[in-house]
Amino acid sequence: MSLTDGYQMNNGLTIPKVGFGTWQAKDNEAKQSVLWALEAGYRHIDTAQGYNNEEEVGEAIKESGVKREEIFLTTKLHNKKHGYDNTVEALNDSLRKLDTDYIDLVLIHWPNPKYFRDNWKEANAESWKAMEEFVAKGKVKTLGVSNFQPHHLDALLETANIKPAVNQILLNPSEMQPEVVNYNTEHNIINEAYSPLGTGKIFDIDELKDLAEKYDKSIAQLVLRWSLQHDFLPLPKTVTKERVWENADIFDFEISDADMKIIDGMTGRAGSATDPDTITF
Repeated sequence: MSLTDGYQMNNGLTIPKVGFGTWQAKDNEAKQSVLWALEAGYRHIDTAQGYNNEEEVGEAIKESGVKREEIFLTTKLHNKKHGYDNTVEALNDSLRKLDTDYIDLVLIHWPNPKYFRDNWKEANAESWKAMEEFVAKGKVKTLGVSNFQPHHLDALLETANIKPAVNQILLNPSEMQPEVVNYNTEHNIINEAYSPLGTGKIFDIDELKDLAEKYDKSIAQLVLRWSLQHDFLPLPKTVTKERVWENADIFDFEISDADMKIIDGMTGRAGSATDPDTITF
């Protein structure tokens, strides 16, 4: 297994099993970290309209020298841009900022933002219709969602012609979201893990320190390997060059079943998922 190995999505296309996240990476920091990631061998880059760094990510891809078709690029719909017309405008804006002819994966970032709380089902259905039209035009390859729970997915599937291929959710040893993960798996939707390192909080868990020493790996490497062994798709984010490379070095060891269970038992030790129906953004 390597950074270029992938999962087959429900539309027949392949998504690399490990991605590089850019949340909270701003300006040149975002650009430089993506350049390092591509140099280290990552071929899956994740951004979002709400991250305000699409232009920098696009610049890094252009300057990296890596062929565009070798890179799997994801962005996500802004919470203020739900609805048909808003989505068309937003996706055209992302294509311009990313300076690309197509986007590999577009996600609805949150199912129930405060701006559309009274009609979130209809707003999601309208956004999805617009996204499906971008697929038909070849401007988007694959559609997915983020932070969707089963009732949000059930509502979307009532009108969707294209089934979501990915659900990007908070997944790490502290928060495994079993109900959502099981739903995704049953519906052939890939479980993509954002904040797979718990936004840094997992580094304070002593048992993880002991296990990392046992495998002669860092805590980050251990937890990313744990994610892969659960068939999740982790999106580690860092703006430190050494850690970009370190987080990619996770394919030369395997965690035992017993140690996987120990890590599985760390629920709640480093935070939990936000309720998408009560977010204030």
